[in-house]
Amino acid sequence: MAIIKKSEFENMNEQTLQEKLIDLKKELMKFNSQRYSGTPPENPGRVREVRKTIARIYTKLSQKQQEIKVNKTENKGKTKTKTIDKKGKGVKSKA
Repeated sequence: MAIIKKSEFENMNEQTLQEKLIDLKKELMKFNSQRYSGTPPENPGRVREVRKTIARIYTKLSQKQQEIKVNKTENKGKTKTKTIDKKGKGVKSKA
């Protein structure tokens, strides 16, 4: 049982993902404090779900940031590229 369904996860924007991330980190801190105090957690399987969901959120956020970078570079138009010859010197190529 996932904490966030895949369909919900795809429709979330960055702000809601950040809010959910904060909530899940707080919940994970509660589980960790229970563990260190010696009391067993009520639902040990939930700890694993929370950790996996946090990882999924980080992955989704990084994917969104990569998309933003790609869109920025596409909007700039043609960029000059350099190729490197065998001696390690940069050689300008046509733009």
